[in-house]
Amino acid sequence: MFVAASKRALARFLVVTAAIAAVSCGSDDADPAFVVGAGDSIESTVLAEVYAGALARTGLRVTVLTGLGQRADYLTALDQGRIALVGEHGGELLTHLDATSTARTPAQVTESLSRALPPGLLVADPAEWTDMRPRVLLAADTSTRERVHTVTDLTPHCSTWQATEAPVPDVLPGAAAKIAGCGFAGGRPTPDPAILRNSLLAGEFQVGILSGPPTLAPGADAGLTVLADDDYAVPAQNVVPLFRRGLLDDQRVKKLNYVAGELTTDDLVDMILRVRSGATPAEAARLWLDAHAL
Repeated sequence: MFVAASKRALARFLVVTAAIAAVSCGSDDADPAFVVGAGDSIESTVLAEVYAGALARTGLRVTVLTGLGQRADYLTALDQGRIALVGEHGGELLTHLDATSTARTPAQVTESLSRALPPGLLVADPAEWTDMRPRVLLAADTSTRERVHTVTDLTPHCSTWQATEAPVPDVLPGAAAKIAGCGFAGGRPTPDPAILRNSLLAGEFQVGILSGPPTLAPGADAGLTVLADDDYAVPAQNVVPLFRRGLLDDQRVKKLNYVAGELTTDDLVDMILRVRSGATPAEAARLWLDAHAL
């Protein structure tokens, strides 16, 4: 009789345990993961993994959805709720939302972007040490002869000089570079940074514009001068997380801000180069998060 009673008790225990497990599974299904999205570029995927990794370390259940295409595609996914967050360049995002904006400095871009965001979307702090602006280049001898060492120094020459622009591979997509106070006499795009370099050295064009840091196009600036731009004649392009309102509490937004305080241009370039060399974006992001105790 004791054995039979014990069996009945064990059976009741197993039924209760199974019911609890079923409720737990149901709760997981009702509480979907926070989805961080990424476009087609390595930079976009690396940023997604950085933000996802940082948020996961707060206890949030996070997944990453990649291959979402170009800016219009992944912003549509964000608007539709298929993703909850995506990494962006503040200046490019502002141009996408408000093509008439004349904001140039990081502070101006941040303020204008906050006003331009549609209801339901927010940005955390921009990563102020990331500078993903297009770079303006001249042949070194042209820079020396004409005494053009900054982008602002270009202004007297713009109306008579030809310019060409080339994409830097693996970075977020960008529109044609805008240079305040400068309208070039003419020019055309170039498909490759190496061709841009050769065109400048041959004198075919006087000004070259790369869509991102030259270190992502090794050798592209050999024999060239990269013009300084402390005055932000080219509008600021700091990395910023864009996310849906109401999905992150203050603790997790603060975590995104910690990432912003640590991330630099060199860090981002290094992660992109690691992925080019065979690392996964998740591995590159994890190494960076570990190194910065995030």
